[in-house]
Amino acid sequence: PGSLLPPHNMSTTCLNWIDNKYEPPIGGEYCDVTSPMTNEVVGKCAVSGAADVNKAVDCATAAFPSWSSLTMKARAAIMLKFHALVKRDTQKLAELIVLENGKNMVEAVADVAKGNETVEYACSLPQVAQGKNLTVSRGIDCRDTRRPLGVVASIVPFNFPFMVPMWTSPIALVLGNCVIVKPSEKVPLTMNAVCSLVVEAGFPPGVFQFVHGMADCCNAIIESPKISAVSFVGSSPIAKIVADKCRGLNKRVVALGGAKNHLVALPDADKEGTVRDVVASFAGASGQRCMAASVLLVVGENKEYDLISEVVERAKNLVLGTAAGELGPVIDARSKDKIIGYIEDSEKSGAEILLDGRNPATTPTSTGNWLSPTIILHKSKSDKALHEEIFGPVLSIYKVNTWNEAIAIENGNAFGNAACIYTSKGGSADWFTSRFRAGMLGVNVGIPVPREPFAFGGLYGTLSKYGDGDITSEGAIEFFTTRIKITTRWPAPSSEEVGEEVGIGGDANDAANFNGKM
Repeated sequence: PGSLLPPHNMSTTCLNWIDNKYEPPIGGEYCDVTSPMTNEVVGKCAVSGAADVNKAVDCATAAFPSWSSLTMKARAAIMLKFHALVKRDTQKLAELIVLENGKNMVEAVADVAKGNETVEYACSLPQVAQGKNLTVSRGIDCRDTRRPLGVVASIVPFNFPFMVPMWTSPIALVLGNCVIVKPSEKVPLTMNAVCSLVVEAGFPPGVFQFVHGMADCCNAIIESPKISAVSFVGSSPIAKIVADKCRGLNKRVVALGGAKNHLVALPDADKEGTVRDVVASFAGASGQRCMAASVLLVVGENKEYDLISEVVERAKNLVLGTAAGELGPVIDARSKDKIIGYIEDSEKSGAEILLDGRNPATTPTSTGNWLSPTIILHKSKSDKALHEEIFGPVLSIYKVNTWNEAIAIENGNAFGNAACIYTSKGGSADWFTSRFRAGMLGVNVGIPVPREPFAFGGLYGTLSKYGDGDITSEGAIEFFTTRIKITTRWPAPSSEEVGEEVGIGGDANDAANFNGKM
């Protein structure tokens, strides 16, 4: 059973990374880290409290003046070295992701590569994040410049152990902030391995730190008066709590919550591409990603093929495991039980279980959190599985007759992360993308993750997004800096100094130029 586990030192203890060295938690408390493939303990994780957070914050506060005084190019040079080190150690990091998260190896490598893509974007900030400069009236210049906030923190989830911490940290660092990351206690091993790269890349002590823990650690981060901004990715209820607490402290916050992403398939959708994409979207990463497909709305009927049958057939052939193309386990027994609960509820309400993954015939191990893909054909629009986030390899299908019916269902859901239309016609795609109620949209792309330089984030006013702006790219540039606006006027030189002016117009028609006038 243990053969699926990558080579690993089972005695690994994830300590806090403070001031460029490992520090045990002051309270001496640790929790087990288990592999979802076997539920075997594969390490220990520090459980930190306010004292640990305060120690990291003090180190970051002390490091900020010198770090922020470097040029952006100098900070980007260190990040460029970090990028090369991550690329060098991709296999090692991917093996840790497989071990503690359960992704298959291809997904784990992609986790690292996508995170490193944001690191690469951060290296371009000297060319991207310049301010503006404009002569706004005769003799008056306005310019803006970006000032780092100081100490900032990122609280990240279990589902992407490398990528999500890298959504924010590299951009915040190159912009001149000092960063504290709170990894998920379920998957601390990957970030624990990153600590050595922090030193090797050349980050000074106190600039890039990691503090492990649970709710007490998160609360200490939010409540610290020396932390200027908090980013969070996780479930919607916790995202709202984080956002509300930060708002109450007048602290900058972006908190991304869950999702209920809808795919709409029209009769003219390309068969092979749609079937492949739908299955990859709902079952990839075992459905444990906020961009995963959750609901497939099938509009009308295709006389040439039965899309639903094709999707079921493809999903039925997925194999459990962690090799390329295989379906890994869900993160823990609690998640597995929750997913099964939604399937059972749908069954009781009269839905048809087209593909039942609750009890796989064979599993790679007898003790892991394995679920095969499940596909449900709903008869009632009120089924919970059509409305609530499941976060597992489950696809809910509902048949509709018209485009407007499909849009009404998608618009009526409480989330607003992503949506996709499958069609072969541009006009049809435009009709849907102009009406979807979500922040990230796809056309024949079931996982419409915007890649740099485009920012990641759901829609305000939904359960998918709270706080300020988007979390990557230009959104992160705005989030992790303050724009300082500077208006300048220099005394005009005398006519004796410059001589007679020739061909220079006045500003008599500029009524908005009130500078120096009464």
